[in-house]
Amino acid sequence: MSISLALKAYRISAWVTGVGLLVLVFYAMPMKYFFDTPGPVAIVGMFHGFLYMIYIVLALLLAERARFTPVFALLVLIAGTIPICSFIAERKVTRRVEEKLAARDAAAS
Repeated sequence: MSISLALKAYRISAWVTGVGLLVLVFYAMPMKYFFDTPGPVAIVGMFHGFLYMIYIVLALLLAERARFTPVFALLVLIAGTIPICSFIAERKVTRRVEEKLAARDAAAS
């Protein structure tokens, strides 16, 4: 898998994971604790957990391909657990990887 393909897969998973986490935090959790309806937390929580596992695999794959430092890779992984952070991390990762690809292409020319 190329770096650009790994980046695209990571970006999609970051957005989907981020949206799932927002639904969990701002819809399912209030339904459970304010309206005593635990059903949405069970469904959305399980869905988010599955999406987060995919996010981890794709983030680690991109980190390996783009040669992230271990600390940066760990921060990217943690970003999937904090609301809004996956969107911020996605932008930073995209910028970093695109700069690396541009520098590599410039060096090859």
